[in-house]
Amino acid sequence: MSGLDGQLAADLASARAAHGYRTRRTVEQRFATTARVIVDGRECLGFCSNDYLGLAQHPAVVEAFATAAGRWGVGSGASHLVSGHTTEHHELEHELAAFVGRPRALAFSTGYMANLAIGAVLLRRGDRVFEDRLNHASLIDAGLASGARFARYAHGDVTALRRRLARGTTGRTVVATDGVFSMDGDIAPLRELASACRESDAVLVIDDAHGFGVNGPDGRGSVAATGLGVEDVPVLMATLGKAVGTFGAFVAGSDALIESLVQRGRTYVYTTALPPAVAAATRVALRIVRDEGWRRDRLRAHVEQFRHCARELGLALTASRSPIQPLVLGDERAALAASDALLDRGIWVPAIRPPTVPRGSSRLRITFSAAHEPRDIEHVLEALATLRTRGLLQ
Repeated sequence: MSGLDGQLAADLASARAAHGYRTRRTVEQRFATTARVIVDGRECLGFCSNDYLGLAQHPAVVEAFATAAGRWGVGSGASHLVSGHTTEHHELEHELAAFVGRPRALAFSTGYMANLAIGAVLLRRGDRVFEDRLNHASLIDAGLASGARFARYAHGDVTALRRRLARGTTGRTVVATDGVFSMDGDIAPLRELASACRESDAVLVIDDAHGFGVNGPDGRGSVAATGLGVEDVPVLMATLGKAVGTFGAFVAGSDALIESLVQRGRTYVYTTALPPAVAAATRVALRIVRDEGWRRDRLRAHVEQFRHCARELGLALTASRSPIQPLVLGDERAALAASDALLDRGIWVPAIRPPTVPRGSSRLRITFSAAHEPRDIEHVLEALATLRTRGLLQ
């Protein structure tokens, strides 16, 4: 074994010993219009997908993808600025901008790339960026990579942020936060953050990956749910691989913002464009998000059913009202044991451990979809009750 391999093997062994080693399970089949999957040869109910509205296998979305693939092929062939920008991408961007009520939108291949581009274009050395302590890794990496002075404020603590903002600077100040926090499921105090940013002439950036399609009128997102506009939140990012059910991301804002991202966003300029078939499928999915509000109603009913019954069982819930319902167990081994016990009962809920969440807060991250049935919620609750009886849950 080479010196490098020996060092890497030692690091992997340390991760195993600390119960932090990650493994991939292989999904062999997804059953259309349900939350059932076959994973590692076992049929089970999935409570770990971000397909909140159940659109990933919607017949109209699948048909749009297949039809566009027949016309455009399976890849875009180049970046947007070379030859990869098709009419499907162009129309999708117009429709996204109209949907969120902003002058322009720009499609990205992933949310990670979108956030890195935002950081690179808005920030430079001498500027400041403040981020919520529980932000997604892509926002954190964007802030760190920008070269600006980077600091985190306590989770959801606008008072702590105001204290930091009060310390003046000559450069630009950016405040970045998740709209809905991906591991805790709670919603950022967007109105208060917007007010603090207005008072300090700071730019507010919202990553609404887990709120877009779920929150707000017609699923327009967490920012729309609060009534805030582009003046309050100049930079809005959201992903398309969660509630929308397809893949990719977009940034929406002013013409100057979007044009700056086109010209200087390296993760946009130097990345192959989304396949046109994905853009075509997303256009159809976006219309379903807008028109089929019953999906959000059904999703909310699942969350309420779960929370009501979980409280009756004595399970320790967080304050989340979103489709993300974490059960915090604390210890990595406890989370792994509970996850394995659920899988033995035909329920797939992976254990979430550090560094994804802070040390001492390992958890089961249970997520709901409009594809679930009420009896599915009953099934997971029965399994959780059994685990609690066995002492595997608090």
